[in-house]
Amino acid sequence: MPYIEIERVTKKFKEDTVLHDINVFMERGKVYGFAGNNGSGKTVLMKCICGFLPVTEGTIRVNGKVIGREIDFPENIGVIIETPGFLTNLTGMRNLEILAALRGRISRKEVEAAIRKTGLDPKLKKSVSKYSLGMRQRLGIAQAIMEDPEFLILDEPFNGLDKHGVADIRALLLDLKKQGKTIILASHNSEDIRILCDKVYEMDGGRMREI
Repeated sequence: MPYIEIERVTKKFKEDTVLHDINVFMERGKVYGFAGNNGSGKTVLMKCICGFLPVTEGTIRVNGKVIGREIDFPENIGVIIETPGFLTNLTGMRNLEILAALRGRISRKEVEAAIRKTGLDPKLKKSVSKYSLGMRQRLGIAQAIMEDPEFLILDEPFNGLDKHGVADIRALLLDLKKQGKTIILASHNSEDIRILCDKVYEMDGGRMREI
């Protein structure tokens, strides 16, 4: 059984159709790339898979469960979509500690480990308001991976990263791939897609094709 099943999915905002009859089946433990220009529908489809937006027509199943009907959100998922939002007067470590406490699944040790994996220092006393865009992006990725999810949705995870940051996060994602994580990745950079993804789908005007 496919891990993710997207069947005849259409999404409309009033009279505007932003996804047209999307049909995709994805296996567990692989990395899938979404390519396409801004406005092509990538982010909307990711939000539908996450359960953040309801589909207008069709069904999305993750691990056999229909999103928005049997469950509101996929289980055991880590997400970064658009610019991550944090409490800017607090440190990165404190932000993630607060988020971790909401679900109570992990301890400070796991939070520290996730921050280190993205190349940040969990002992940094600087508030998030003083972080560069690249540092905020690394912190957002740390938040997505800190509970060791089996499924990741990463929308433009390399935004704001310099070449060293890109290399660090590519290495991290390749390691997660080796661990058998299922990852959906959107990137404007064809090199990211080439290095990381098992299959790539191009989106254009809300329509999808495998490339």
